[in-house]
Amino acid sequence: MSERLTADVAVIGAGFGGLGAALSLAEAGARVVVCEALAYPGGCASTFRRKGYRFEAGATLFSGFGPGQLFSHWIQAHRMPVSIDCIDPLVELRTPSWRLAVPRSRSELVARFAALPGAPRAALKGFFRLQQRVSDVLWGVLDRPELLPPWGARSVQTLLAGLPAALGLAAARESSAGSRFPPLAASLQVLPLLGRPLLELLRARGLLSFEPLMTYLDAVCQITVQCSASEAEAPLALAALDYWFRGTGHVRGGIGVLAHALLDAVRALGGNVRLACRVQGLSREGSHWKLETRRGPVRVRAVVANQLPHGVAQLLGVELRTLPQLMRQAREVETGWGACMLYMVARAPEGARPSAQHLELVADPQQAMTEGNHLFCSLSGALDLHRVPAGQRSLTVSTHVPLAELRTLTPEEQAARVEAIQQRMRATFARLAPEWDAGLVEVMTASPRTFQRFTRRAHGYVGGVPRRAGLHNYARLSPMEVMPGLYLVGDSSFPGQSTLATALGGQRTAQLVLRKMVRGRIRSKKHIDKN
Repeated sequence: MSERLTADVAVIGAGFGGLGAALSLAEAGARVVVCEALAYPGGCASTFRRKGYRFEAGATLFSGFGPGQLFSHWIQAHRMPVSIDCIDPLVELRTPSWRLAVPRSRSELVARFAALPGAPRAALKGFFRLQQRVSDVLWGVLDRPELLPPWGARSVQTLLAGLPAALGLAAARESSAGSRFPPLAASLQVLPLLGRPLLELLRARGLLSFEPLMTYLDAVCQITVQCSASEAEAPLALAALDYWFRGTGHVRGGIGVLAHALLDAVRALGGNVRLACRVQGLSREGSHWKLETRRGPVRVRAVVANQLPHGVAQLLGVELRTLPQLMRQAREVETGWGACMLYMVARAPEGARPSAQHLELVADPQQAMTEGNHLFCSLSGALDLHRVPAGQRSLTVSTHVPLAELRTLTPEEQAARVEAIQQRMRATFARLAPEWDAGLVEVMTASPRTFQRFTRRAHGYVGGVPRRAGLHNYARLSPMEVMPGLYLVGDSSFPGQSTLATALGGQRTAQLVLRKMVRGRIRSKKHIDKN
């Protein structure tokens, strides 16, 4: 049967989860075929062209470019023509009554909060000290995907190796000095926070009445763990707050430049890349999988699907309820969000920084960070050539939309609701970013239906599973094998939530696929030798 195989593994979808899996598999020598329905890679984190302009598909910051981090490693290892610009401030948070420029340094951020009127300085410093310790633990895990899930045998062994150093035993310090994994003493600080909302921690530290911090936390949590600070699972929210400080940078030319570079690296390693090649069906035939595509059938040993659970069920031609694991994941996705978008072009105002910029705009800090009250805006820089004419910038502006609620409406009611949200987005932008609003030369809109049509995401769900408080967040931290040889990656699978996280998820899924393929070949060889 092996001579009929097109490749060892097929990757469906060239979002960053699929790209992470494809490149990791190709680096290990596996034969990979990538099928992407769009004519360009990146999925929801792509750079697309419209009316002659180039826009980021989603408004967001990108991380993973620090020394030793995943994207930095791949860029260096494959000599990718990707330039990363360090921007400072990373984000400017604006409300009607105050502004906060978020710097690249956590200590400087704390100092800026402490300088605001009425700031509880001691409580602020204590909160961010704890935030850093928890983040170091969880990011130490994420930076080493081979140690996930964190209660696996190898993870526990690594934690225990750090225990003597944590207890202060000099003899052990030298042996553990090179470990990037946090010692057990630090890890134990996470345990009391498990299953608790961040709100409880903030209340215990007397921080609920300090509006600037609460607004900042709600805004950051909404775009990272996909829910408010009052709802968010405390350890995951504390780790997400460190996203700004973990190798965050701007990809010159747009995130699509990195997506194309990753795909080119897969090609250079012998991978078969098929853009504008939609997969129309997926079936199991004996010991392998068969994909029906626009360019004919593809036969492989394993499949990595960078899809939502709904999309995988559709490819298999089955109802979600027939696959309990997928059904559970789909229900979690459906507690999440869609997005309303504005894609705009503006003349750069006088005195504008040449670097790319990110604005976070909150019209009313007392209301939910959704439906036009909260906007995240990504603005291109002067060095982002070929995106807009000289002297202009492209702007991608997004807001969260409760998609489950939207889906209960009639098509006419949905259209009216989306239009009202986009009008509120325009009003919030005009009020809080007047210098950019005054120079607008083009405004285009998009909705959850747009994401559904162009990215093939069921109902337009984006952003991943909300990490609301509860121990259920830790129930499924291993790569998801839906059926033998069929794996799910993307923002609905752990660790999800960001471009870096989906790529890490793709990498660790590739490691599992490779291990199983090796075991399968050994069993096959033993069977042949025996007979």
